[in-house]
Amino acid sequence: MEFNNLLVEKSDGIATVTVNRPRALNALNEETLGELLACFEGLEADASVRAVILTGAGEKAFVAGADIAAMKDLDAVAARDFALLGHQVMHLIEHLSKPVIAAVNGFALGGGCELALACDIRFAGDNARFGQPEVNLGVIPGFGGTQRLPRLIGKGRAKELLFTGDMIDAGEALRLGLVNRVVPPAELLDAARVLAAKIAAKGAFAVALCKEAVNNGLEMEMDKACRFEADHFALCFATADQKEGMSAFLEKRPANFSGR
Repeated sequence: MEFNNLLVEKSDGIATVTVNRPRALNALNEETLGELLACFEGLEADASVRAVILTGAGEKAFVAGADIAAMKDLDAVAARDFALLGHQVMHLIEHLSKPVIAAVNGFALGGGCELALACDIRFAGDNARFGQPEVNLGVIPGFGGTQRLPRLIGKGRAKELLFTGDMIDAGEALRLGLVNRVVPPAELLDAARVLAAKIAAKGAFAVALCKEAVNNGLEMEMDKACRFEADHFALCFATADQKEGMSAFLEKRPANFSGR
């Protein structure tokens, strides 16, 4: 599938998706959101893809935010539709059966920060900057920032960033738990690929169930969450990967997972 605002590369079970609007600092307009939706729907259906890396084109920005020029004259109904489209994209990424690693190169502000929050793991170049500056524009985050940020870094710290619109650097994002790792920009994609390859070599069904258990369990009471985990653990025993993984362990050899 061809896209106007995305680049997609696939190699060795890893898909790399690049938001490609560098002149607009990769800002998210309606067209780009629609393309992200179509792209990740395709990746979900592609059994050859076992991990995804999401990044932005150029050196300045991962995604600098939603496209303000496109939003300025929206009425309330159109603004809600735009927000719901953004939520649809973020929900798809968050619940994709394959892990998604954000490789944040430069600005991840507003919708860009929300896009990174929807990913499973976030690596940042040491030039990365994060923030939810929507209050500076007289609005609030519209793609899940008020919900995912507190869940990731805690309510008090999230409220400080949301209420002030302050921007933080990669080191502070690491300290807050917003990112998993900070590396030099030149090493960012390679670091993400190393991790993606490591995950892609595991049992794909087990990784998908593990992601589902974490995402759903966090919204449940502990006893229900543990039952949910037990049910998903049991499902693994219906797969060829479970047989292969345990046989390989007992035979003291590397496992050769089929993804089934």
